Amino acid sequence: MLWTIVLFIAGLLILYGAAEALVRCSARLAISLGIRPLVVGMTIVAFATSMPEMMVSLAAAVRGSSDIAAGNIVGSNIANIGLILGLAACIQPLQVVRSTVWREIPFMVAVSLLLALFVLDGGLGFSDGLVLFLLLLGFVYYCVRSANAEPVSGKPPATSVRQKVSGLDIFGIVLGICGLALGAEMMVRSAVVIAKTLGVSELVIGVTIIAVGTSLPELAASLVSAARGEMDISVGNVIGSNIFNLGFVLGICPMIRPLVVDPALLRFEIPVMLLFSVGVLPLVWRRHCLQRWHGALLLLGYLGFMGLVFIRSTG
Repeated sequence: MLWTIVLFIAGLLILYGAAEALVRCSARLAISLGIRPLVVGMTIVAFATSMPEMMVSLAAAVRGSSDIAAGNIVGSNIANIGLILGLAACIQPLQVVRSTVWREIPFMVAVSLLLALFVLDGGLGFSDGLVLFLLLLGFVYYCVRSANAEPVSGKPPATSVRQKVSGLDIFGIVLGICGLALGAEMMVRSAVVIAKTLGVSELVIGVTIIAVGTSLPELAASLVSAARGEMDISVGNVIGSNIFNLGFVLGICPMIRPLVVDPALLRFEIPVMLLFSVGVLPLVWRRHCLQRWHGALLLLGYLGFMGLVFIRSTG
């Protein structure tokens, strides 16, 4: 058991380090190409920070651990809003641009509702995954069009400098993806053993420990962005990451291997995910700002959710 815990922690550290390198290099590469910070947050950084969820869920799906694969994504989306956005807003009030309030957040809510409808039959199949993935492609296309329509002002960096930075960043991205694959496999293997040893379901492990672990890159990216006053990246990262989790991870995984969804996930965790997703809208609707007390409310809600998960698991 001790060795399993060590393996889990080592996998988590590898996952975090690899994701941190992936986020940093991806964001720097995108910004050097003149892409707006909000678009960087919703696409490049969101994709990079969703890679841990992708690797863990894919490894779990291939190994037949559907509860970890699905629970990880639902738990991560709850953590992204409740824990990460909540903490970031507590550090500094987050201004939310009009397009995010009117388009990106409603899109996240719509895809979350669609997921809830898809799992009513007890699983996610190839066609379900394909629809979610196509919606993601539509979202990325919209973001690219938005980036082209509103280019970043200012003088672009020199070609020689840009080429040098791009080369280093591409190497860091490749290295980060390799590290994510290794860390994810270590986490999934050890999490299954821990769940069986403690008598806790794989679903609970996926929704809590693994979900928080794979959300660490989002946490790091959002908190650093909030502390630096880069609120577009902080908010865009969370919203974009949730959309990527649903469209990219739960889009591709069922197309590789159908996922069986535990009815308990549909009864509790998915409704909570919808509640958090929808709940962001009234908080930012009028003033387009997530204030500190909003962040505290989200954080308390997340802590309450975690408490209920463990109470239900021992009941």
